[in-house]
Amino acid sequence: MSEPTTEHTYEIDPALAARWSPRAFSTTAELNQDLLGPAFEAARWSASSGNSQPWSFVVGFRGDDVFTMLTDSMNPGNSVWAVNASAVVASIARTHNDEGEALSHALYDLGQAVAHFSVQASANGLVVHQMGGFDATALHGSLGLDDHHAVVTLFVVGTLGDPAELSERLREREAKPRVRKPLSDFVSGSVSYP
Repeated sequence: MSEPTTEHTYEIDPALAARWSPRAFSTTAELNQDLLGPAFEAARWSASSGNSQPWSFVVGFRGDDVFTMLTDSMNPGNSVWAVNASAVVASIARTHNDEGEALSHALYDLGQAVAHFSVQASANGLVVHQMGGFDATALHGSLGLDDHHAVVTLFVVGTLGDPAELSERLREREAKPRVRKPLSDFVSGSVSYP
């Protein structure tokens, strides 16, 4: 799998280093329940406050009705390339417990679960692209969710495709190097990083 050039201040696990968010997905590669199983298992074992596990996922595979429902909810700028992925997943946070009390940690915990999913998928040779560009209100209704659940993000999963099949604008975005702020911009206290 090729990826844009990256530089790291410190060495990190290869699965983390390989993780990126392409827009070019193979239109012929197929995924199924078993191939995504390890990534969902990684999400399952993510940490959560009080072991509440306030996450759930709705997955559709290219060609099925769930895939169409999820991709139809995307903004056009996302759906134009996302429809080529092998699967699309809605990540859902349970925002309140059975007593109606707010679970203030739910979004954080869901984020950890999705991160675990992404790293495991990367370790298995898959690529994941997460997005917030979709109609969350409409999708909430389509999924029949109650007021104690919220669709937070969508993400697509598949194998890397040919960037030449993307529009010129998306090809340019795909080729840009991955950059991150230096550690010194977001880590402080009794330490000093470059």
